[in-house]
Amino acid sequence: MAKSHMKSPVVGISATDKVFYLLVNTVLVFLFIVIAIPLWSTITLSFRPNHFIGTNFEGMFLAPWNWSGAAYKALLGNNGFIMAFFNSIKIMVYGVASALFLTVPLAYALSIRTLPGRVFFIVIILIPHMFDVGMIPSFLMVKDLGLIDKLAAVYLPTAVSTYNCLIMKGFFEGIPDELKESARIDGASEFTLLLRIILPLSKPIVMSVGLFYAVSFWNDFFHPMLYLNSNNLMPLPILLRNILMASGMNEFVEVSAFGEAPIQAIKAASVFLAAIPMVIAYPFIQRYFAKGTLLGSVKG
Repeated sequence: MAKSHMKSPVVGISATDKVFYLLVNTVLVFLFIVIAIPLWSTITLSFRPNHFIGTNFEGMFLAPWNWSGAAYKALLGNNGFIMAFFNSIKIMVYGVASALFLTVPLAYALSIRTLPGRVFFIVIILIPHMFDVGMIPSFLMVKDLGLIDKLAAVYLPTAVSTYNCLIMKGFFEGIPDELKESARIDGASEFTLLLRIILPLSKPIVMSVGLFYAVSFWNDFFHPMLYLNSNNLMPLPILLRNILMASGMNEFVEVSAFGEAPIQAIKAASVFLAAIPMVIAYPFIQRYFAKGTLLGSVKG
């Protein structure tokens, strides 16, 4: 008996869908152009030689064999830039470690529905998030703690973010209660439960929140400007700010501290060098990023 071969029906794309896809692709192409043109302009500006004569538009089409790496050599050969770069690395590493060390236990404790006073603690955490205490009380607190002119003053006062804590709390609440109860029945303490069961299952949210903290600490220039006085503690955002201001002010040392490279090329090159850590870290964290933030926001 011959078997009948039935073809699956082919569903065509309707005219409405075609218009929708066309609009989406048009918007994406437009966004790509809006992002690509300034990016390419900054890249070519960072490699622009000192003897170049022409407009910025003409500089965007300068041939690569006419590029100059003088700006990058000037930055990488400057002790102040290297010191500021490593100061930012220290702030980011110490800050992320401190923030996760404080945020993870706090978020896990708030995710336990049977925790006595759970609502009270959540309200206490939300109050400073909704009402900023201001700069002067924060400065006085840091001063009383003896953190002025120390790198810890940059990352300790902002080590716990209410937003990140609530996102992580929602993720922990999404882990099945049966898994937690079975571990408790086997005699596991809450600390053991957190380390051996919760954290291995929470890699997406930990990596995502860690990335949030890393970007925040790496780009922070207000707190270093407020709490740090020594030049040897200056992080990269402060140095970049001085470089940007120095382009039109001859009294700043940064104008002549980077050799013969054009100041505009130095500004562009410093932007790319400052973005290197985040550019390197993001591809390794990207696969956890969307999953962690979406799952963490399901419950609150």
